Amino acid sequence: MAIRQLLVYLNEGYEWIVDIDLEKFFDNVPQDKLMSLVHNIINDGDTESLIRKYLKAGVMTPQGYEETKLGTPQGGNLSPLLSNIMLNELDKELETRELHFTRYADDCVIAVRSEASAKRVMRTVTDWIQRKLGLKVNMTKTHITRPQKLKYLGFGFYKDKNVLEWKCRPHQDSVTKFKRKLKELTCRKMPGTVTGKITKINQVTRGWINYYALGSMTTAMAEVDAHLRTRLRVIIWKQWKVPKKRQWGLQKLGVNKNIARLTSYCGDRYQWVVTKTCVVRAISKEVLSKAGLISCLDYYNERHALKLC
Repeated sequence: MAIRQLLVYLNEGYEWIVDIDLEKFFDNVPQDKLMSLVHNIINDGDTESLIRKYLKAGVMTPQGYEETKLGTPQGGNLSPLLSNIMLNELDKELETRELHFTRYADDCVIAVRSEASAKRVMRTVTDWIQRKLGLKVNMTKTHITRPQKLKYLGFGFYKDKNVLEWKCRPHQDSVTKFKRKLKELTCRKMPGTVTGKITKINQVTRGWINYYALGSMTTAMAEVDAHLRTRLRVIIWKQWKVPKKRQWGLQKLGVNKNIARLTSYCGDRYQWVVTKTCVVRAISKEVLSKAGLISCLDYYNERHALKLC
């Protein structure tokens, strides 16, 4: 929803972005200010007492127990709710100023029409946050940028020249992390069956694509798909180990006996074997699909169509 709303602002001409970064937000929330806001909402002594105890419970570190006089526990069930209670005040202030903004947890961006407006908004809003909420704004990371240089919630933005419209796609850093994770799961030195590896790959693929399905990433998914299948072919070729087993495996997948025998003696030149020989045809996309592998491109096309509905 945050990404959709930001795209609406961009396509309405608000193309200067103030990207506000709150320094270690969950560690620096002033508890007294937070509790006063909680009191305004619920006004119940027993509940407020429990929340206060939750905030003051302390944490265990490698060095031992430490008191928590500031902030909310990261990963705690209540922390996201408490952070929204605190930053709801920021939302109200930005709405009062009639600014166009989106916020997800502590990630907030404001869209304006000009660079001058962006400079003024950044100066006044950061001052208000520090003065009224008692939060620290990281002035090194808080900056003014254009949409094509913005990274927000893992997304990047670009202008489609065909329709002259701003669109989103996974940021290059997000794609790189995704590829790195798949590389870890397809390391040929890792123990385990191909089926087990495919199960883990599918879990990562579904989660990542479901999150980024709103974006345009056909080319990226096609590249990931091809590279992923190549790495799985390497795993299978390595697990077959000896020429006799490799010939048997290729023949079972429909390769001519003579070609299978010649290929089976190509040795352990994994990358060459799985890209330049009949292994590509034998261990095809269809074969891997029957083994349970989800195609990144096919799954993305399916989820993207649903997101656009």
